Amino acid sequence: MALRQTHIDRIRDGSFDTLIIGGGINGAVTAASLAGRGASVALVDRGDFAHFTSQASSNMVWGGFKYLENYEFWLVFKLCQSRNRLMRAYRANIKEIGFYAALQDKPYKPWFAALGAFGYWGIGQFGTKPPRYLSTERIEKEEPAINTQEVAGGIEYRDGLLIDNDARFVFSFVRSAIEAGAAAANYVELVSARRDGNRWIARLRDVDTGDEFQTHARTIVNAAGPFVDETNQGWGLQTDHRIVYSKGIHLVVPRLTTRNHDKVLAFYDDAERLFYVIPMGHRSVIGTTDTRVDTPYTEVTDDDIDFLLAQINARLDLDEPLTRSDIIADRCGVRPLVVQTDGGDQQDVDWTKLSRKHAVETDHRQRVVTIFGGKLTDCLNIGEEVAAEIEQLGVPLERDLHNWYGEPAKATKKEFFRQARLMKLDRIRSKPEVEPLSDRLWRRYGRRAFAMLDAIREEPAMAEDIMGSADYIRIELHEAARSEMVTKLEDFMRRRSKIELVVRDEDIAASAGLREVAEILFGADDADRRLAEYFGGEDRVPAAVRAGPRPTEATKSAGHTLVSPR
Repeated sequence: MALRQTHIDRIRDGSFDTLIIGGGINGAVTAASLAGRGASVALVDRGDFAHFTSQASSNMVWGGFKYLENYEFWLVFKLCQSRNRLMRAYRANIKEIGFYAALQDKPYKPWFAALGAFGYWGIGQFGTKPPRYLSTERIEKEEPAINTQEVAGGIEYRDGLLIDNDARFVFSFVRSAIEAGAAAANYVELVSARRDGNRWIARLRDVDTGDEFQTHARTIVNAAGPFVDETNQGWGLQTDHRIVYSKGIHLVVPRLTTRNHDKVLAFYDDAERLFYVIPMGHRSVIGTTDTRVDTPYTEVTDDDIDFLLAQINARLDLDEPLTRSDIIADRCGVRPLVVQTDGGDQQDVDWTKLSRKHAVETDHRQRVVTIFGGKLTDCLNIGEEVAAEIEQLGVPLERDLHNWYGEPAKATKKEFFRQARLMKLDRIRSKPEVEPLSDRLWRRYGRRAFAMLDAIREEPAMAEDIMGSADYIRIELHEAARSEMVTKLEDFMRRRSKIELVVRDEDIAASAGLREVAEILFGADDADRRLAEYFGGEDRVPAAVRAGPRPTEATKSAGHTLVSPR
């Protein structure tokens, strides 16, 4: 919490080149791009970073194979270009993975889909392993979970998948912006903004405390995602683009595919729309749906669940059909889809043919840049395009060295793993079927992981799991408290980690270690309030959590040894 307050104090009465409204992927990557090129930047979001659309993706980093259906070759090329750059820059965070598509004769015959897959590989500049045509016999042999009774064949093409969750990836750009000098704060909403001479005066409110304050900026970037239109309307801005909404849901269930077949399974549903079975460690993620809605506020309905369960049960040969009792968690969000302003309303749009392209529009008189649409894969393109627009508005930027994104240098990684190996880090834990601890710490924290090694050397208990049902060690909680602006317990449980996505609610409620989690994140004085907030009331905090162990003096002091990244 101290880091967040420090940044709020910087934003209060501050003067910046750019104020960014919205901390989803568009706002986060814009902050990193601008701050990395020398601009003074303030980034705010009225909720947590990535708390809305950006926490509801399929975790895929892909070039948009399905957009070939509408002949959007330029869009696919740009997405593949960004995908390739992301996979090169985030080798520990994004893995290349096969998309294993079992096909009937419609909507496309397997041989025709195979031609498309090879075309997709070429458009992507051969940035992945080549695709394969799959016979029915090969599908049965390689993935027996697929029901091949009505399958005519298939294809395998390659794209990327985030190893951790999407919201944590978004936060990595927020961290990059902070390390480049940006001021950033979650749970800070824009109350009003007005143009005064050559600058904007913005009235902001700390949602957590109710405190209101002002800040000043030469330019504004509207990165409010599904809310860009209403934000612009509040300023009286007219734009050439607008947003329509498509709702998508995912269901998280126990792993459906074999552990040695780490692929994304792709199918066409009964409406001939693609949906996937995506691996997530010991779990599988089923989705996504595509439903036209008129509001960004959505939820998973019984019809949504019934539809996905029916689709997956018809396409997989499971020992027992999936039922509601198998659902561990669900995800729901809207895609903000871009359309041209043409005087009509949202009902006039054939939204089923809209892709996840983005548009960047600049009001030169008001000095506002608006980002419409977009997706996680496209983020680097968006960061660069917005920076070019801000430069056109008179904010001088340094030459783009492309060092505002990506993981640390190979030499730094090599030194980390050398130190981890010498201290036998991966032998400390005996938890079955989890990745080596050294791999996880490096992927999640990069340079910050060196200080975590120091803390573990000083106090071995810092390498212990706190919650038996979740794969998180004590030092990670201290690092989250220090550097990840965790304001509410949900921020950690849902976005900085993916615990809520892979652990059942009843197991979280039965975890005595959650009490220690709250005390590390918020301090002993505020832990009870944050637990009550998380469970929906003080009387609803489970007894096991309320009576859980507190941090010892040794583990408290070891956490304090964390220092700034090297």
